[in-house]
This record gives sequence, C-alpha cells and structure tokens, in this order.
Amino acid sequence: MPTAARRSSVSRQGATHAVNPDLAVMRRTSLHIRANLPVEEWKRIGLRIGAISESSVWWLGDWLVYGQRTYPDRYQRAIKETELDYQTLRNYAWVAGRFQAGRRRHTLSFQHHAEVAALPPPDQDKWLDKAERLKWSRNQLRNNLREARASEAGTSRASAVRVSVNIPQEQAQAWQEAAKRAQQELPQWIASVLTEEAQRNAAVDSAQRGVAAGEAIEAHG
Repeated sequence: MPTAARRSSVSRQGATHAVNPDLAVMRRTSLHIRANLPVEEWKRIGLRIGAISESSVWWLGDWLVYGQRTYPDRYQRAIKETELDYQTLRNYAWVAGRFQAGRRRHTLSFQHHAEVAALPPPDQDKWLDKAERLKWSRNQLRNNLREARASEAGTSRASAVRVSVNIPQEQAQAWQEAAKRAQQELPQWIASVLTEEAQRNAAVDSAQRGVAAGEAIEAHG
C-alpha cells in the first residue's frame, strides 16, 4: 500500500500512539508522571491512555479471531497458557468478527459496536451512523434500539403470543427498576431485552458453526 494511502487508512481508523516515556512511564500496575507537567501534556496523556484502553479490546478480539482461523486445533490450549479469560476473549472476538476493520468507528466505543453487533450489517451501519451523528452514549444507543424494537413489536401485536411467568417479588422489582431506567413500560422492556438476547445468541451460534466447520475442514485436510 502506498505511504499516503496507508496514512489515510490509519487516520480513518484512529491511530493509537504510546505515551511519551519522557513525560510518563507506564508499568503493569502503575503510571509514573513527571513532576510539574503542564496541564495540556497531562490531558494529552489521559487521551492517549483512553485510546489505548479502547483499542486493546479490539486488539484482543482480532487476536483471538486470528488464532481461531490460523490454529483451529491449538488456539484454546494456547489461550489457557496465557491465563487470559477465554469467555471474555470470545465476547471480544465475536464483536470483532462482526465488524471488519474498515467498518469500525474510532469515534465510538467498542461497547457501541457491541450493542448493534447482532444486527445485519446495513442495520449496524444505520445505528452507528445515528450514534456518531447525534453523539449518543452507549446507553443512549441501547435505549433507542430498545424503543425501536418495542415499536416493531407493537405493530405485530395482533399476532402476538401471550406469555405468563411467575417470578419472585424481588426479581419483579428489579425488572421494574431496570425498565424505569430504560424509560420503558415493563412489557416493552422485557420484549426488547429478550429480542436483543435472541439476536445475540443467534449471531454467536452462527459464528460458532463457522468455527466448527473450519475445525472440521482442518481435521480432514
């Protein structure tokens, strides 16, 4: 790739740079900042640390996706040897696998992408466009998604199936509080949460079937 094109690509994806060691030294469990640091430099360090923190989630996701594709018969054992949490890595990898690098928005967090990862790509882009344009937080994106799903569910209410469930009073109270925080009626909140989880599970199952198929091909290759 030509140098200019490579710079343009990096810029669109939001390049991340390490903290200048002359200003601060990063260790595994601490950050040592130079004395009498100007406030602008201090602010710049914070921005870079935030960018590194956000990028590291994508990096871990891409790392696991690479391992699944390249070492289908060895990557799980290798992960155990790293002492990284496999379930957490799988969640990162699932989101990373749903978004090619060129479709990721560096102005939005990894969690923004996770909220829409279960949707078809055109819907992912539609909601990320809105979140980017309207500067929604992750919670604002989640609430707007739930409202849209509840509205869609309302249009098909005539063919809806009535479901009854008995739950403890404490759980009912927790659901009521969660629905209130989401600014939804309880039935709408329940429907949107269940729909969201069903879509997420369907996407995860599809991804796992793809990995299993790759492992089968590798085993018989």
